[in-house]
This record gives sequence, structure tokens and C-alpha cells, in this order.
Amino acid sequence: MRKLWIVICCGLLVSVASAQQQDFSKVEIKVTKVSGTVYMLQGAGGNIGVSVGDDGILIVDDQYAPLADKIKAALKGITDKPVKFVLNTHWHGDHTGGNEIFGQSAPVIAHSNVRKRMAVGGKYAFGDVEPAPKGALPVVTFDDRLVVHINGEDIRAIHFPNGHTDGDIVVYFTKSNVVHMGDDFFTGRFPFIDLVSGGSVKGLITGVEKALADLPADVKVIPGHGALGSRDDLRTYLAMLKETSSAVEAALKRGKTLDQLKQEKVLAKWDKWGWGFISADRFTEILYNDLSGKKVGKFIKHN
Repeated sequence: MRKLWIVICCGLLVSVASAQQQDFSKVEIKVTKVSGTVYMLQGAGGNIGVSVGDDGILIVDDQYAPLADKIKAALKGITDKPVKFVLNTHWHGDHTGGNEIFGQSAPVIAHSNVRKRMAVGGKYAFGDVEPAPKGALPVVTFDDRLVVHINGEDIRAIHFPNGHTDGDIVVYFTKSNVVHMGDDFFTGRFPFIDLVSGGSVKGLITGVEKALADLPADVKVIPGHGALGSRDDLRTYLAMLKETSSAVEAALKRGKTLDQLKQEKVLAKWDKWGWGFISADRFTEILYNDLSGKKVGKFIKHN
């Protein structure tokens, strides 16, 4: 198997060397029935959405390459039907790491910017990223929206620009009343906003507002990371994004520096949203870099 071209640990980018040191043998794939034909798989990396039925399987994201066999086994526990389509919610490796394997038998579909970023690689704030292997690249791309008709569902993929990245899609399972938000939604957590890949907090807010306007009250929401959520969870998340960005923006207008914002604990009210690598201080830095027009920050680097 070719070496991993890029991976993400808990939604944050890390080096290939670090990824190869991870013990994927201990990862277990948890299967949750969501609603209708839709399931959610959780392991390491981004949550996988699954549509199953007589037509076969459609998966949304595919985590890391070393987990492909475990993911296949989990899918076999649901149905014997083959994987027919793969959708990528964005370009990060914890959502696309299995592309090269699943793409051998099923077309990989993504936004145009996903293929572009995977194909080119380059220098980013988190380090050098090698171009993805040809077999990992999406073979079907689109710019605005796309519909896959499978298992009695009209599965709609809609581009939400400049949120988590510039290639985000949100996937609607219309009959099952489920939406997969990708990394535009982290349940109960601060999100990682990849500023260097075109992400922005204002774009993220716009996208979540758009999603909420179209979602029924009883919809099930699959996040990029975290537990299965609801429309209320998404609304609470949106309020946090608006309030935290407003707090940082107000401080910027008063001429505050990043160090001052951290010392004054400008986001202390939202400490409970901190997790792992993204504490309130680090989310302060994300917002500061974004709202002040800076596109890199040491918070992205990970040893």
C-alpha cells in the first residue's frame, strides 16, 4: 500500500510520520443506525455516513487507509451489497484516506476544490503535503450541487463555500431525514477552521444558517466529529460561532493583540467547548487569525 499522503488527528493535520506511528489495530468501528436507510460509522477520523439498500452502499467519507478492512467488515455487518459510490465532504485525510482503496471499485465524488487540493499538495501552515496518489483522487467532481439516486433516496450534495475549507459539501439523505454536515459541524466542540484551505468563520456561520433554514425539526445530524446530533445541537453550535466571533471581533476593534485576548480569556464563557487540541485559547487564535486577515498560526502545527 502506498504511504499515506496526509492524515488528520481528531480533525487536525499531522505529519505522515506521526500517522504511521498510530496503532490503528486498536481502533474499533462503531455502527449506529441513524434513520431510514442511513447508518453512521465511528472509528478514527471523520464520521462516515452510510446509505444501504437494494441498490448497494453509498458512503460519505472513508477515514484512514489502514482502517479500510475494518470499515468493510462493519459494512458487511449491515449488508452484503457492494459499495457503489463514495462522497468526500472535503479534502482532509481523515475523511479521504481510504479513497485509494474504496475507489478501486466505486467512483469517488467530491467538490472540484477537493480534487485540486489533493492533486497539487504544497506548503500549508501545518507543513508540506505531498500530492495524493492518482487512485485516491475523486473521479467525479462538481461545483455547486449534485444528486445521487440510490436506495430510494435522492441524496443531495451541496457545496457550502469557505466554511471548514473551500471544498466543503453537506449531504442530505432526503427520504431518511438525515444530513451529514462534514467538518462544518462538530458536536459540542469548537471546530477546526482550516484558514489556509479557504475556510473562514463567517463562511462557516453562513453555511450553518443555510443548513438550519432547510432542515426539519426532527432531522438527524451526522457531524464530522462527535456524537450524532439534532437540529437543536446545530442551532446551539451556530450560536457559539456567532458569539465567539463577535467577542473576538469586538476586541480587535479595541486594538487588542492576540496575547492580550488570551491573557484576558476572551472566550472563557465558552471553555466547555474546548477539546483535545482546540482549547478556548487555540480557538481564540483561529478566530483572531481569520478576522484579522492572517492565514497561518502556530496553533495549526502539531508535534
